[in-house]
Amino acid sequence: MKSKLFLMTLAGFVAATVVVGLLIAFEKEVKKQPRATAGSALGAAPQLAKEIKVVRGLTDLERECIACHAKEEQGKVRDWSHSLHARSNVTCLDCHKALITDKDAIDCPGTEKYDDVKITPIVTPEDCARCHPQEADQFKKSKHARTWHITADKIQDPWLKGMTNDVERAVGCYGCHGSDISDGKLTDLNWPNEGCGRKNPDGSLGTCTTCHTTHRFSIAEARKPETCGQCHMGPDHPQNEIYFESKHGKRYLAENSEWKFDVAPDIWEPGSDFTAPTCAVCHMSGIGPLATSHELSGRLKWESQAPLTILNKDRDGDKERENMITVCRQCHSRRWSENYLARYDKAIENYNENYFKPVKTRMDELYEKDLLTKWPVFDEEIEWVYYEYWHHEGRRARMGSAMMGPDYSWWHGFYELKKTYQHFIRLAEEVEKNGHGSPVYVPGSGGKNLTSAKIKPLPEAWDDVKHLTGRP
Repeated sequence: MKSKLFLMTLAGFVAATVVVGLLIAFEKEVKKQPRATAGSALGAAPQLAKEIKVVRGLTDLERECIACHAKEEQGKVRDWSHSLHARSNVTCLDCHKALITDKDAIDCPGTEKYDDVKITPIVTPEDCARCHPQEADQFKKSKHARTWHITADKIQDPWLKGMTNDVERAVGCYGCHGSDISDGKLTDLNWPNEGCGRKNPDGSLGTCTTCHTTHRFSIAEARKPETCGQCHMGPDHPQNEIYFESKHGKRYLAENSEWKFDVAPDIWEPGSDFTAPTCAVCHMSGIGPLATSHELSGRLKWESQAPLTILNKDRDGDKERENMITVCRQCHSRRWSENYLARYDKAIENYNENYFKPVKTRMDELYEKDLLTKWPVFDEEIEWVYYEYWHHEGRRARMGSAMMGPDYSWWHGFYELKKTYQHFIRLAEEVEKNGHGSPVYVPGSGGKNLTSAKIKPLPEAWDDVKHLTGRP
């Protein structure tokens, strides 16, 4: 019955004159949705939204697309019908129509009769830029868009050097960092994919749907911390867990049902729309004198994800610190804001000087003495310990200190660093005593080296090391 009602409503929707109200209802009558005005206080009397009529004729093909997908992918069309895209009469073809010469151009059932029509399932930031040029340009400059290149070419991530196989990358790494679909060929290992650094056939990087899920493309969704928690969670970068430990996160959990998440950019303000910051408030949203930006390097002084914490590589770190203080001062005094962030700076110095540098120096000595193999993979226990020392425990200590997460700063952070330091030193002493490490082949290794060609490749014949359990 619901399906029949939905299709009947959709048939009315594809008429030449589109009434916006019909796009958000699956009933015969249009219901106006009340909401408080953007500048009003929480709980203020609601104001009825105006009914807006958009007059635009739909082509036969557009009608066919909507009607067909309403049968085949009903949930997807329902999502779209509730979106601002639908209210603006942006249809399937506006985003999915491809040029015949595009690498990813294919026929969709129903389009074969049109000689000049091809479609693509891949919608890229370049497609979105036709209507959202500023947002797309900002995103292009962000670390989000560059996550593939950062791991493959700059950091030269060990997992892309061959420590993982294709399946492990597809179900793991690519989910956040993005897959390589630049040749337009979609396989079960690279598609579907919504990783924020995805390599697209048109040369662009990333996808907006990482944060604005298809086909609703909700601004409210992107403003909620659970969305960021898709990737920013776990033992190596637990920003999501830290946020929900913090006072900010507790207020979000207690009060967010009263917040207004769908207010337009640059007028979403504390007090009238929300009572505590989410990830988006601090790092992206227009707040006070600061404008909304999809360039995520802003407002950060430090590169706290790096092995050794350094100043922001993309921006002036000290200037961005002032911008973050501006964010804090929308609710806090200057003294509170400056003191809290100065304490974070001291935590960074503590990590760099007392924990990371001594261990890095010791590792360098072992490599220089040729006591550890120099393959670009972890084949010895001490290499795993060193990696988790900075990549897991060191990050937790720093990120907890930045985001009001004392348990992560101490018990999951500096406490673990102290404990792991002792284990590391004992392993280093064993290597010195034995005159060599104990290389062991890692299960699931042997995947293609996807890092820069300048990086020393893996051993050409993995078969030679598959049974390696140590030196004689």
